[in-house]
Amino acid sequence: MTAQPQKYYSAGEYLELEREAEYKSEYYKGEIFAMAGAGHNHNRIVENLSGECYIAFKGKSCRTYSSDQRIHIPENSLYTYPDLIIVCDKNQYLDDKKDTILNPSVIIEVLSESTEAYDRGQKFHFYRSIPSLSEYVLINSRSLAAEVFRKNEEGFWVLASEAYQLHDTLELATVGLTLSMADIYAQTEDLLL
Repeated sequence: MTAQPQKYYSAGEYLELEREAEYKSEYYKGEIFAMAGAGHNHNRIVENLSGECYIAFKGKSCRTYSSDQRIHIPENSLYTYPDLIIVCDKNQYLDDKKDTILNPSVIIEVLSESTEAYDRGQKFHFYRSIPSLSEYVLINSRSLAAEVFRKNEEGFWVLASEAYQLHDTLELATVGLTLSMADIYAQTEDLLL
């Protein structure tokens, strides 16, 4: 039996397929990867964060987009859907379809067992190529744990804020936002303590 050659797609082919697809996929260097669904805690945390950000940014220039908003990183070819992005400048789009943003200021990923290694490792490496990105936030969906990585003045990424208790807060200095862990984890279930 002969192995079938893997099909590689151009970015244009990916976008054409993705814009008609019933489910979301990531694209990287010619390959398309289906994205997994999310569980209760993951979805609850994203909704909680979205609500807190909406209230904090109401009437201001920053705004959030949830996991249905695709971003693209031209420097490494990645197209992906972060759990939540914050954009504080005028949106920069890939093209006139206005469905792919290029300039997030903050990216938030909610970690699950299947995505944690990728979100902490290779995906964070890819995200660091985004010139507008100032903070990268990781929120664990299985236990009380949250971290904010911030790009310093020298361009290096450092752990700038972390929280591990319900009474703790998480500081997103780039956008002037302090989030309560109790608010982030409201109505989640079965967390490892």
